[in-house]
Amino acid sequence: MPFPEIDIRIKRLPHAEGLPMPAYASTGAAGMDVVTAEDFTLQPGERMAVPSGFAIAIPEGYEVQVRPRSGLALKHGVTCLNTPGTIDSDYRGEVKIILANLGGEPFSALRGERIAQLVPAPVQRAMLSEVDELDDTERGSGGFGSTGR
Repeated sequence: MPFPEIDIRIKRLPHAEGLPMPAYASTGAAGMDVVTAEDFTLQPGERMAVPSGFAIAIPEGYEVQVRPRSGLALKHGVTCLNTPGTIDSDYRGEVKIILANLGGEPFSALRGERIAQLVPAPVQRAMLSEVDELDDTERGSGGFGSTGR
C-alpha cells in the first residue's frame, strides 16, 4: 500500500546551489534526509542552528517535524534539540536544524552531509474547556516515574 502524500513546495536558497534537496533514502523511509548548507564544527556541549539552504510551504493542517539521525546520535552523540521540532504551516523562512553535541569529542560536518530528517505530519487542534474539577483516574496526579520502575 503506498503512503499518502501531501504537496510541500520547496524553495532553494542561493547558498544551497548544488546541494540535494530533502529526499527519502529508501522506499520505506518515514523521514527525508536533510543536509547542511555549510561546514561546521560543534564542540562538546555546544549547540547551533545549522542552515539547510531551503524554505518550505507546508499545507494548512500539517506540520513538518525535525528529527535526529540515529547514526549521528549513536556514533557521535549529536542530536536535534527540541525534538521533534515543529515547522509550522505558516513559516516561510529558512529551515534551520538545531543540533547539539552531547558527546565528548568535537563533531564536524561538511557542506552536503546529512544532519537530520524531516517527517510531515497532520496537525490536530484542541479546544480547551475550563472546568472546576477533573475526573478521577487510577493514576491521579502521580507524576514522573509514578507508573512503574
